Amino acid sequence: MVNIVFVGAGSVRYTLKLVGDLSTQKNLYGSKLTLMDVDEERLQATYILVRKYLSELNAQFEIESTTQLERALEGADFIINTALARAEGHEDGYVQYEIVRNVGEKHGYYRGIDNDGLNMVSDYYTISNYNQLKLSLDIAKTVEKFAPDAWILQTANPVFEITQLVKRLTEAKIVGFCHGYAHVFNLARTIGLDIEKLDWQVAGVNHAIWLNRFKCDGKDAYPLLNEWIEKHSKDWKPKDPWDLDFSPAAIDLYRFYGMYPIGDTVRSGGWKYHFDLQTKRKWYGEYGGIDNEVERLKFYEQLRQTRKKLLQLAKEVEKDPSIKLRKVWPEVFRSADSSIEQHIPFINAIVNGEKARLVLNVENNGAIPDIPNDIVVEIPVIVDKNGLHPEKIDPPLTDRIVKFYLLPRILRMEWALEAFISADRRVLEEILLRNPRTRSYEQVQRVIDEILSLSFNEKMKEHYLKK
Repeated sequence: MVNIVFVGAGSVRYTLKLVGDLSTQKNLYGSKLTLMDVDEERLQATYILVRKYLSELNAQFEIESTTQLERALEGADFIINTALARAEGHEDGYVQYEIVRNVGEKHGYYRGIDNDGLNMVSDYYTISNYNQLKLSLDIAKTVEKFAPDAWILQTANPVFEITQLVKRLTEAKIVGFCHGYAHVFNLARTIGLDIEKLDWQVAGVNHAIWLNRFKCDGKDAYPLLNEWIEKHSKDWKPKDPWDLDFSPAAIDLYRFYGMYPIGDTVRSGGWKYHFDLQTKRKWYGEYGGIDNEVERLKFYEQLRQTRKKLLQLAKEVEKDPSIKLRKVWPEVFRSADSSIEQHIPFINAIVNGEKARLVLNVENNGAIPDIPNDIVVEIPVIVDKNGLHPEKIDPPLTDRIVKFYLLPRILRMEWALEAFISADRRVLEEILLRNPRTRSYEQVQRVIDEILSLSFNEKMKEHYLKK
């Protein structure tokens, strides 16, 4: 019996999505699902909805729930970590992100100190995110102690920094997960290609991947992409704030770097696309993308309303078990079809030997030339009973992608980890002194002082007072 542990299971909708994926894998039926979260209300709601959902899908799993991590890890084989550090007194972790961002903007750092041009994704905090890095490292150390043979499937952001940190400081087996790779299929469908005939490959680091191979039915598909851009890109309009695959920014990045940016990469192409809201709307369409002061707040509110609705639904199901979830809310409670998430195919491949080609965050080990072997990269990997087998990246990424994008992004990851590991405030200062928005050393000191003085950053303040 396989034991799959959901740490941060109170992320109700995401947990339900993965449970829906599990229901499609009959080879995993009979496995144990352990739901763990420190928020008892959310945990109870998740437990009720998961049991009901699996019952409707006739999927047979043993389900337990606990607020204790050590208990959850007893006999664990796979740990899906979606845990997000949350400030005491706030209903979700995203609130603290907004508070820190507002402090940054007060001191002249548009969209906060964690946004540096090559990292503009709104919940991908690195240098101010001590609480999240510490939580993730503590979870990994606990796994290392209580379930040393288990796999950690790192899902909560920042995936790049967390996966690298855990690999550096523990012996835990960790793999980073992201679904940005799936934008390849949207790209292909839009220009009229049959995705069943695609031969594709992406490579880079998390939220910074590029389409290095793009063939269809054995032929290079880039000329078809170029033709579509020439004929149709001028008429492009976003369907929603997330619809960026054919935005002017995506095409501009393609023309400079020589390969197409995939998924979240489009959101983090540099300051050229992000100086202010007007600039964002020029490059990302009428919404300005999702990473701005208007659309991001709307999105967080949508998340809160969805969570409230799910919590209320759980109470109703507890009172009336005859409620049919898939009728009440079919957008969340799907019929038994797989999502684009890769966690369950990974588990099934390891457990049952059903080979899967996934895009994962693993150590480079020569896959991308000019990147150190121990750096965590995001590349296609064949997964089976014998483990993980990264693909050779062919053709290689362009020199511009490596030198202008990946190496600078990797350097910023190293800076963030150096700050966290060294506990040296001067490292935080040095990072900001290299930021193009910085105008004085005093500006740097003031913004760091105010961020460290926030009530939920007490531990962070203690950490950086060590030196």
